[in-house]
Amino acid sequence: MAKIEPQPGIMEIELYEGGASHLEGLEKVVKLSSNENPFGPSPKAVRAYSQSGKALHRYPSTSHSDLRNAISKVLGLPSDQIICGVGSDEIISLLCQTFSGYGDEVIYTEHGFAMYKISALAAGANPVEVKETNRTADIRKIIDSCNKNTKLIFLANPNNPTGTMISLEEIQQLSEEIPKQTLLVLDGAYAEYVDRYDGGAELVKTCKNIIMIRTLSKIYGLGGMRVGWGFGPKEIIEALQRVRGPFNLSVPALCVAEQAIYDQNYIEKCKEENNNTRDWLIERLRGLGLRCDASFTNFVLPQFENQSQAELCDTYLQSKGFIVRRVGSYNLPQFLRITVGDRKTCENLLNVIEEFLTGQK
Repeated sequence: MAKIEPQPGIMEIELYEGGASHLEGLEKVVKLSSNENPFGPSPKAVRAYSQSGKALHRYPSTSHSDLRNAISKVLGLPSDQIICGVGSDEIISLLCQTFSGYGDEVIYTEHGFAMYKISALAAGANPVEVKETNRTADIRKIIDSCNKNTKLIFLANPNNPTGTMISLEEIQQLSEEIPKQTLLVLDGAYAEYVDRYDGGAELVKTCKNIIMIRTLSKIYGLGGMRVGWGFGPKEIIEALQRVRGPFNLSVPALCVAEQAIYDQNYIEKCKEENNNTRDWLIERLRGLGLRCDASFTNFVLPQFENQSQAELCDTYLQSKGFIVRRVGSYNLPQFLRITVGDRKTCENLLNVIEEFLTGQK
């Protein structure tokens, strides 16, 4: 008997689980599980949010021209090569929907962002996981995994949840050696935390097979607004615009995002504070006997002796009101991902981890 069934691949999708926000039985918690900016958004963005209420009865812009112009002016990118979406998640989904389908392959790296696989499956494509080397993308392994069916390669640089990254020279080599029909997607969600790094924008200007995607959910502190954008070759952006919904971003989201982009002084302050605290936190974790890779993001990834110890530490942190992120679903069961908070928060966190490790001896 015939029945209603989803398209092939849909039921293979594992539901995405975001970082927890609440702990049962505790009213006050410290959330360090979603890589949010502990300082929040720019005060100018907050004021824009308040003022946007006057236009809630109006449909939002379909072209996002004011936001695209803001990105263009601040970063020096052609506005007609920019697309805006509901977080970078939507642009990832649009890329898979537009450039891959049944029988096509979509490559992502071993510890890459979960939405790459989810979006590939939703589009009917075959997701292909490529092993990393020391929790870092390996371009030779990526190139060797390509074939005539490879349509997209997703590369987060820096990567979440490892915090590692590769050089622009390696990215250029990758773009030169992948098949002609393959589009390389550079996910720069954490690019703003890296000194002297444009996320690959200059490469996009000279290479016809690269698109860069960005988000305002991290250093811009706008996770609740859901705004992202992409910069790519004109013909790629034009194709994506045909698939994008006409009113995908709300009036408040557009107003807030525009002002956040313009306030680069605030972003620089957040970057400096984060990077100083992050590097200090890594050294302190290493001092407690935990392995911890260098990070180019707003989170750290300490390694424990085994999965059991990592999970026990997470449980102990929860008992003290701290929420961090287990990353077993990213093939990293011995690790915990910890968002960099302000200095006082990180000091308190370290005290709790030290208490736990002392009790393990």
